[in-house]
Amino acid sequence: MTSDNALALYVHWPFCVSKCPYCDFNSHVRASVDQAIWRESLLADLAHEASVLAGRRLTSIFFGGGTPSLMPPETVAAVLQAAERHWGFAPGIEITLEANPSSVESACFADLASAGVNRVSLGLQALDNSALHFLGRAHDVSEGLAALEIAQRVFPRVSFDLIYARPGQSLDAWTAELKQALAFGTEHLSLYQLTIEPGTRFATEAAAGRLTIPDGDAAADLFEATRAITAAAGLPAYEISNHARPGAESRHNLAYWRYQTYAGVGPGAHGRRGGLATLRRKKPENWLAAVARNGHGIESEEPLAPGTQASEALLMGLRLREGVDLARIARLAGGMDTHDLVDERAIARLAGLIERDGDRLRVTEQGMLLLDAILPEVVRVGVPA
Repeated sequence: MTSDNALALYVHWPFCVSKCPYCDFNSHVRASVDQAIWRESLLADLAHEASVLAGRRLTSIFFGGGTPSLMPPETVAAVLQAAERHWGFAPGIEITLEANPSSVESACFADLASAGVNRVSLGLQALDNSALHFLGRAHDVSEGLAALEIAQRVFPRVSFDLIYARPGQSLDAWTAELKQALAFGTEHLSLYQLTIEPGTRFATEAAAGRLTIPDGDAAADLFEATRAITAAAGLPAYEISNHARPGAESRHNLAYWRYQTYAGVGPGAHGRRGGLATLRRKKPENWLAAVARNGHGIESEEPLAPGTQASEALLMGLRLREGVDLARIARLAGGMDTHDLVDERAIARLAGLIERDGDRLRVTEQGMLLLDAILPEVVRVGVPA
């Protein structure tokens, strides 16, 4: 199948079962949800996307958001059946569901697998109880590992994530934690460095001097050790923070990073199709009302200028070990010359950190550590606002 008719689908389930320190859907905690109304509204939103994206075939579906692992399995099954009816499934389609590692959610795993989910992404985040407490997680290590064991038993494919460069975390401690994670034998790991985002509890703590994360040199050591250890274990980095056995990469996330078409349905879901950036209404009640009124929950469909599409494609694609095809991106930019996409002098100056082979541009292993500094030097087309 060519990328021209491939399609990824993102389904957003906005409800959390408890106040979450990470997502911005805290106001969406609900004691109960009218599942019939939600199911029919999701199916209507999905049907609208199918009407404007005819002739495609689904290569991946991703259920994300608040607590999608608590979606009723019959709702998941209904969405999958409708998606297959509208578009058809590519052979070996990847159907992923995001899950928190709680006993409540893991109890649903077998039913979700029966509904058609074949991959789970589990938010373990740490294998240390004090770190989980610091990160604001509701589960402890034993509960998380019990959920992982169930996931590995019922889903064909399993990934989980960890956060490192935590306050006080030494290189030796992270090395031991990462090797423990690799010993569980999953095919995919997402490994993120802790960052302090403005307006968060972490930012407040850092400003007050109560929180200190590893400095630049220590963080660089952690990053380099992470890539070396995972590569040696057979899960090399294929994206700056994602590691997988060859062939086990997240096909859905690759659709984003390769700047392919994807549809987003459900409250707050984003999409990219036909040169448009789509956004669904974020507040659940507003989304429901919009679906009832219009047959879809779209809040905006903003045309993307060719240069913006090129910039997005470069900024996403250069995160990948494979890099980007400049000729393809030039076509996205309305036939722009490839030399107008990137600064050739900067590429020459940064030799060893970024390399060009014909139309293929990629950041080297050494350059990935400095990716945030390299991108503004190399990308010439405007960065999206």
